[in-house]
Amino acid sequence: MSTMTSERTSAALPDDPYGLAGQVLPRWAVPAVVVVAVALSGLLVVATPAHGPAQALVMAALLYLVVMTAASFAREGRRRAVDRLATTLIVASFLVALAPLTAIIVKVVVEGAGVVNGTFLTHSLRNIGPTDTGGGIYHGIVGTLEQAAITTVMAVPVAILTAVYLVEYGRGWLAKGITFFVDVMTGVPSIVAGLFVYTVWVLILGFQRSGFAVTFALAILMIPVVVRSTEEMLKLVPNELREASLALGVPRWRTIVKVVIPTALPGIVTGIMLGVARVMGETAPLLLLTGFTSSINTDLLHGPQASLPLIIFDQAQRPSAISVERAWGTALTLIVIVMLLNLAGRVVARFSRVR
Repeated sequence: MSTMTSERTSAALPDDPYGLAGQVLPRWAVPAVVVVAVALSGLLVVATPAHGPAQALVMAALLYLVVMTAASFAREGRRRAVDRLATTLIVASFLVALAPLTAIIVKVVVEGAGVVNGTFLTHSLRNIGPTDTGGGIYHGIVGTLEQAAITTVMAVPVAILTAVYLVEYGRGWLAKGITFFVDVMTGVPSIVAGLFVYTVWVLILGFQRSGFAVTFALAILMIPVVVRSTEEMLKLVPNELREASLALGVPRWRTIVKVVIPTALPGIVTGIMLGVARVMGETAPLLLLTGFTSSINTDLLHGPQASLPLIIFDQAQRPSAISVERAWGTALTLIVIVMLLNLAGRVVARFSRVR
C-alpha cells in the first residue's frame, strides 16, 4: 500500500509542481500565447490609429498578460494564475528597466566605434577646428583620470570611516544627524555642489579655477554614495564574526580592521566604483570650476583642464557632423574607461577577499 502511494505521489509531482490540486498548462502554452499576442497586436496596429514598434510591443505585452493569466486561471486555478501573473510582472519590469540601458549602449557603440582609433586616443584637439578632421581626446582622458584619482583619494577614506562609525560605534543624536546629512547629500544636484565650491574656493578664498577645485565638488558628490554602499556592506557581515574576535580578546578597532572590513571588501570596492563612475560623468561642476581647453594640461592646480564630459558637451553643441562624431567617440571611450575601472576593482576585491 505504501509503495503504491509513493508511486502515485511521485507520478503526480511533474504534473503538480506546487503540490496543489488541478492541472498544469502544457509547455507549448507560453510560446503559443506569445504568438497569439503578437498577432493580435499586429492586427490592432493595422486596424487602429496606433502605429510604431513601441506601441505594438506594449499592446503585445498587455495581451500576453491578459490571455496568459486567464488561461492559467481557467486550467490551473487561482494560486498558480496569481503566481504566473507576478512572475510575468517581475520579468516585464526587469526588461523595461534593461531596455533603456541596452538602447543607450548600442547607440553609443554604433555611433562611436568608427571614430575611436589610435590617433583619437593619443592626440588632443589643439588647433583642430569644428569642421576639421583628425584630433583626439587625450587631453580629456588625462584630465578625467587625474580628477577621478584625486577625488577618490579625498572621498573614500572619509566615506569609509563615516560608514564604520555609523555601523560599529554610532549611537544617539550624532549618528542620527550624520545619517540625515548623508541622505540629504545623496540628493544634492551636482550644480549645487559646484556653486558651493565656486563660492568658497574662488570667490571667498581667492584661488583660481582649476582641476583641483573640481575635485572638491566631485568629492561632495562621491562621499554619500560610498557611505551608503559601505554601510550596507558592513551590516551584512555576521555579528558572530565580531563576537568571536572580541571573545578572543582582540580590541574592537583591530576586529574592524582585520575581520569586518576585509569580509565586506568586495561590496565596499563595488560601492567605490559606483561613486567613481558617477563623478567621472559629471559636467556641471567642471563648467563652473575649470572650463574647457583643447590643449593638454596635466597640472591640476593651474589653468583650465579638459575632461571627457566637457569634450562631449563642447563637441555635441557644435553644428558640425564631425564634431558630433567626436562626441559619440568620447562617450564610448568614457563608458569603456568606467567599465575597465569596475573590472579592475572586482579583480582587486576578488584577490583581497578573506578566505
